[in-house]
Amino acid sequence: MKKTLSLFAILTFTFIGANAQSISENALGLRFGDNDGFGGEITYQRAVSEDNRLEFDLGWRDSNNVDAFKLVGLYQWVMPIEGVFNWYVGAGAGIGSFDSPGGDGTFALVAGDIGIECNFDFPLLLSLDIRPELGFNDNYSDDLDLDIALGIRYQF
Repeated sequence: MKKTLSLFAILTFTFIGANAQSISENALGLRFGDNDGFGGEITYQRAVSEDNRLEFDLGWRDSNNVDAFKLVGLYQWVMPIEGVFNWYVGAGAGIGSFDSPGGDGTFALVAGDIGIECNFDFPLLLSLDIRPELGFNDNYSDDLDLDIALGIRYQF
């Protein structure tokens, strides 16, 4: 994770002098995170206004003999920082299923989101965010988890 954060910092500071852009209409990519085990998500963002967007993530987690899939939807407010950088906050909810040696089932969650992104002049969007998730299931996810992730998206 330290290497990922270092790479993100180097890339973002390399492009600090570029011009600002508004958020794109659509962005599709991957989000690599780490709450309750390493996992990845296929992520899609859709602008709903100049400063707001929806994000949908379909992901999986693999941890301690537990496999989990989840679908999360977030509403985000995007604010420019300087140049190609934006920061964003959001809130949403999700559902999922899990399979473990102790049984399998479904769960629900509510989530927040805060992050920073680098919106390049070419169709690449890099982001680093923290998503606190509060799960609702006694057997799998009944507490607060922090999902820290690096996102790489193609904008169109």
